[in-house]
Order: sequence, then structure tokens, then C-alpha cells
Amino acid sequence: MNIRREDGIAMIVAMMAMLLMTALGLALVLTTSSETMIAHNYRNSSEALYAADAVLERAMDDILTVADWNKLIDPATPGGMMQSAFVDGRPLSEVRTLLDGSTIRIDQAINMANCQKIDPCSDADMNANTAERPWSTDNPRWQAYAYGNLADMLPSTDTINSPYFVLLMVADDPSETDHNPSKDGASADNPGSGVLALRAEAFGPRGAHKVIEVTVARTDTTELERGYTGQRGQDEQNRRARKSAVQTPGKALTMQTLDMIGGGIH
Repeated sequence: MNIRREDGIAMIVAMMAMLLMTALGLALVLTTSSETMIAHNYRNSSEALYAADAVLERAMDDILTVADWNKLIDPATPGGMMQSAFVDGRPLSEVRTLLDGSTIRIDQAINMANCQKIDPCSDADMNANTAERPWSTDNPRWQAYAYGNLADMLPSTDTINSPYFVLLMVADDPSETDHNPSKDGASADNPGSGVLALRAEAFGPRGAHKVIEVTVARTDTTELERGYTGQRGQDEQNRRARKSAVQTPGKALTMQTLDMIGGGIH
């Protein structure tokens, strides 16, 4: 028997070359799929960001017409708290189904904002001192003010073609020092007097979700002074934690980091 014969070596080389080419092909497919997913999530996240900003702008038009801001944040307001004209008219606990088949409930979204859980929040939950809510008894107690499909923001038109559902919540500004989150501070020396906190959320396809927090303050004109609190960085968060009023107008929305999960920009 001649053990030095090379019969079949060409087949082995061909199989190894085929395996190498298959591995390279799979790597190329995975790379292309990952890039496509990143681009898709980036688009969804960007659209969610501007959907949240759109409901902010829409709600502030209505807030300008309210002389007494306590009617927006006090649950004990006779006849109920005032809401924006942009509401879908359905109960907060009713399930909303998005175009991609995912669902949300407004009451659960509000609970998440108030105490980071979907179950109803107790007073102790909302007053808890946490990293996200470090103001204790002055923590915002978010209330639904405007909500609905973004496409319905302009009735009887096809101007907005968007699959996003938007929610705008309103609360007393946490820079208040009166320890009463249901009343706007009346004292002139209260740093939160005449200041409201707004929280806009947008929900969209593939779990896209964006949150913007803003403060608005009354001015001597017919406009609201606006400052981005969820987009301005750690320095502003530190000043809010020290109960300093945040009333600097925001100039632009910014986005910092990108990943492949849930829209990805934080």
C-alpha cells in the first residue's frame, strides 16, 4: 500500500476553500444586516425624538391660554383638571394598539414616570428619593395633558404621516420649595413659581420610545420661556437637584449615543 499517494487532495482543498468562502459570505450578510438594523433603529429613534418635540409644541399652544396653572396640576380642581384640545377621548386605562401591533396604556406610562413601575403609585412611591427623582416631596406628579396618534394632530388633513403615538404630561416644577406638587408656588421667592415641568413621550414601531423633559416659565410676553431638561446634560440635572430654577431656552435637540436595541439613542 502506497501511503504517499495524493488521490483526493484536490477535493479536500476545494471543500476547505468552500468553507472559507461560506464563512466570508455569512460575515458579509451579518454585517449588512447589522448596518441595516442600525440605520432602521436610528431612523425610528430620530422620528420618535421629533414626534415628542411636536407634541410639546402643540401642548404649549394650549398652555398659553390657561391663566391659572394650578388647573393643570391639581387633581382637586373643581370639574377636573384642564387638558389640551389634543386628546383622543378614550380612557387612560384603555389599550392603544400601534400600527406594528404593539400596545401601550397611558395610565401605565404615567405610573412609570411617577414611580418607575406600571402599577398605581402610592404617595410614598412618588415621594421616594431616587437618582431619577431626587426632590422627595417636591417630585413631579405627572398628569396626562395631551395624547393621541401623531397623525391626528392636524384634523382632517394628511399632512402628518407618522405611526407614532404621543403623550404629554404636566407637573409642578421640582425646583419648588413649598413641598406641595399639586400647587404652583405663589410666593415670589419660590424659585419654581410660574414654572411648569412638561414630559413628552413618543411610542413607535419596534419598541422605539423617546422621552423629553422640559420646563416652561411665564414671561412678560405672550410666549413661554422653554428649557430642555432631558437633553442638556449633567450640569443642568445637578442644578435641578439643588432646586435651582431651570428657565434657559433650549436651542436644539441633541442625541448622544446609539445602539441596536429599542431605538438606541439616549
